[in-house]
Amino acid sequence: MKLLHTADWHLGKRLGDYSRMAEQQAVLEEICEIAEREAVDAVMIAGDLFDTFNPGNEAVELFYRTLHRLADDGRRAVVAIAGNHDSPDRIEAPDPLARELGIIFHGKPSTQIRPFATRNGLKLLQSDAGFVSLQLPGSSVPLRLILTPYANEVILRHDLGTEDKEEALRNLLRAHWKHLAEQYCDDKGVNLMMAHLYFMQKGGIPPEEPDDEKPILHMGGAQAIFTEDIPSQIQYVALGHLHRYQKLEGASCPVVYSSSPLGYSFSEAHQQKYVVLIEAEPAQAVSTRQISLQKGRKLVRKTFKAKEEAIHWLLENPDTFLELTFVSDTYIESETKRAFYDAHDGIVSIIPELHLAKEQEESKRTKINLKQDIRLLFKDYFEHKKGQQPSDELMDLFNEILEVDEDED
Repeated sequence: MKLLHTADWHLGKRLGDYSRMAEQQAVLEEICEIAEREAVDAVMIAGDLFDTFNPGNEAVELFYRTLHRLADDGRRAVVAIAGNHDSPDRIEAPDPLARELGIIFHGKPSTQIRPFATRNGLKLLQSDAGFVSLQLPGSSVPLRLILTPYANEVILRHDLGTEDKEEALRNLLRAHWKHLAEQYCDDKGVNLMMAHLYFMQKGGIPPEEPDDEKPILHMGGAQAIFTEDIPSQIQYVALGHLHRYQKLEGASCPVVYSSSPLGYSFSEAHQQKYVVLIEAEPAQAVSTRQISLQKGRKLVRKTFKAKEEAIHWLLENPDTFLELTFVSDTYIESETKRAFYDAHDGIVSIIPELHLAKEQEESKRTKINLKQDIRLLFKDYFEHKKGQQPSDELMDLFNEILEVDEDED
């Protein structure tokens, strides 16, 4: 059977003041085209379906429309689990209608999917808390999936049936996964796992994580789970949560973060995004292939030392979002900033980087004469703090403030 792994869609997410909805629509259409071209039997979406617990109508409509196309009227299974950005209740709300189309929503670790069968041959064979076994149209062997959506440690302990706060979460998950694998995952079917958690190899280097996800891992969120805890019966682990494609070590099978379909922060600048195609059969090692995604603007960090050089690059690379660093030994004039924005409609931020001359460095270490004229005092203070002389525009503004103050006196 052929399976497609994707994750971290973050529908509705913005980049600063910029909407990403048109890009998300384009890249999800690209994913649908890949699923159709490769004739996959099932699609796995490993969490962070939306960017917030309460996504906007446009994001919700795009999500359901995409899943409806992927499911192909029940000919293809679509399995989606909740991530840390998703509301489990919202994700599971359309379950009765979704099952009629062959779409499975799994929002909580304790969720048990009800029996269903589509008119085109997709059928639920078995289910348990955190487990489904599916008969796929055109396949003679079942697809078994151990499912672990994101939840904080309190919820995971409750849903896995223990209140022992001293027992490590990874031990609970290992026992839970072992129980499901031993009960349901024999060598007569294809056995996979889906999870939205932070995995790493025991004793290894922690994998890279997005900046906006880091607090979740340490402030009441789920601790890191070791790849060694994955049951030996599992042939592939489809992960979500980290936005860069990564294949982790330490397990007897591929453990893969597929990547997000778009770059969502500048910590992801210059990253290539993928979906992963898996070909699997019972009791055999799976084969995997990364398929690069081309839609959407690329996120770029660039540093320039000359205005003309920057404008030339901006005009030559319009289909990007840019974090622009401008190196200068003077204050960035408003005219320069305006020229940058006029040349490119995707500048998210302009970061000044001062290159101080030797004499300026020395001037910073000199004492400021507090008895001099206030205008000179302001210049000295500005240079002491910023390492450069204030611009003419700034001095004009300062003079206006002084004049107003003098008139009031």
